[in-house]
Amino acid sequence: MHPDASFTPDGLFTRFNADIDHLELPSAFTFPFYYQPHPLCVRASQELQQHLATQIDWQHDFGLNSEHELDGENTAEGTGKMFGVLLVRSPRGELGYFSAFSGKIADQNILPNFVPPVFDMLAEECFFQTELEAITALNAQVTALSANPQISHLSGKVAQYQADYKALEQQQRQTMIEGRAERKQQRQHAEAHLTGEALNAALELLAKQSVAEKNDLKYLKMAWDEKIDTLHAELTALTAAIDDAKQQRKTLSNALQNKLFEQYCFLNANGEEKSLNAIFAPTTSPTPPAGAGECAAPKLLHYAYKHGYTPLAMAEFWWGVSPKSEVRQHKKFYPSCHGKCNPILGHMLEGLTVDPNPLETNWAEDKALEVVYQDEAIIVVNKPSGLLSVPGKTIKDSAYTRVITMLPEVEEIFVLHRLDMATSGLLVFALTRRANKNLQKQFITRGVEKRYVAMVEGIVEQPSGEINLPMRGDPDDRPRQLVCFEHGKPATTYWQLIHADNGRSKLHMQPKTGRTHQLRVHCAHVMGLNMPMVGDGLYGEPDTRLHLHAEQLSFDHPYTHQRMTFDAACDF
Repeated sequence: MHPDASFTPDGLFTRFNADIDHLELPSAFTFPFYYQPHPLCVRASQELQQHLATQIDWQHDFGLNSEHELDGENTAEGTGKMFGVLLVRSPRGELGYFSAFSGKIADQNILPNFVPPVFDMLAEECFFQTELEAITALNAQVTALSANPQISHLSGKVAQYQADYKALEQQQRQTMIEGRAERKQQRQHAEAHLTGEALNAALELLAKQSVAEKNDLKYLKMAWDEKIDTLHAELTALTAAIDDAKQQRKTLSNALQNKLFEQYCFLNANGEEKSLNAIFAPTTSPTPPAGAGECAAPKLLHYAYKHGYTPLAMAEFWWGVSPKSEVRQHKKFYPSCHGKCNPILGHMLEGLTVDPNPLETNWAEDKALEVVYQDEAIIVVNKPSGLLSVPGKTIKDSAYTRVITMLPEVEEIFVLHRLDMATSGLLVFALTRRANKNLQKQFITRGVEKRYVAMVEGIVEQPSGEINLPMRGDPDDRPRQLVCFEHGKPATTYWQLIHADNGRSKLHMQPKTGRTHQLRVHCAHVMGLNMPMVGDGLYGEPDTRLHLHAEQLSFDHPYTHQRMTFDAACDF
């Protein structure tokens, strides 16, 4: 992307502008969901970033300053974007790369030097614009019809009539209660003092009074129902057109979306092509999510296959200010998203030799599980990084299964809490139902205290602090978590600085709540410490291990009720 770079006639294949002969080619294509970028992809990304900082063909507010860096406070407005590079070999055997961005930039999806979208919905001749105009017209119709003041007037009048009727109904029911009590006394008096025809006449009169009161309630309801139904009919006449327009809009939107999904067709290395509908049909969510196919990785692979280039490796990085919900840092590399890209790339990588999925490798196969404490009620272990807490879909080895093997005489072992596979540290298991019930209650009532040690990328300048960022799962990119002030659950973390040197800081971290990935997100997020943990492959960059360790665990013994504290020193 450098101004001096040499391009093919279409201007998209970029040769490196520096000597790369000393760099070895990748032996297999990148596993896109967990990777460390190949040095050639790092070089290509640096050249692309230089292009982004110097180009003048288009303008987009990435929230960067004049030096194309983030301001120190990370409060800039703007919209950052994910970019990708694809290392390829050309049909003539030349080595170079393609570049792409996710979604649209500068309100465009085609820009100079970037591969085009798989399907250009913004093209003038595309059906999308025409059919979108019809939907837009229906939107305007719904808005105009909904603005009719008579609708608001009638709705208010219906609500008032319903309230008036309810008050009168309650008044009538109270009258009936009082009348019933009075007639009971009259009936008792008549039965005590009258006989024969006189008694019958008195009882008949009381019965008629009871029926009359019930009829008064019935006629009251009928009268008010008629009034309210008349208003409802007038209101329905006005809202029917709105409902009809909404239904038409929904029908057209669904049809347009389905038509678009059929137009997005993706090649793989075997030359096979599948639409979005076909790719997502066998998944648990057969309707493709909005924006599927617009990410950088599918664009890059499809363009390479279509023009006879051989994909060798890829990398994706963030450019610009971080969004408020996700963890995204300027210039940092990130894996492809799961919700949108996993099914698509699963198809597109067929026929390529791809690096194995590191997450399906048992990283702790040769690591021991240390027993810190054991009695008849509990066992406390020190889990190594890379070992699952409980069995996974593909890896069955876990702290839980190892404890079962250690204690064959124990009838049932109970899981009380978990640590991420990459996190090391203390876990407690209950060995009896009584102990399990007691410890579960302590976890629920937050009677269990946990302290972690973490190493983050960056220098923390304050001695301590508190982070309050509500969290929820990312529906489009499991298992990643989002910060969400609207739908997230409260999450609080306390931290204290241990020491800082060599560009990294070591912290004590104490979670008040136990949300998934809470400590990792609170460290990495722009509104938290804005410093990802060392080795965090989800919210930072992979390393030999995630530098997060559950160092201390305190709780009341389930039998003796004495407070117990366990410690396990970390190895970083």
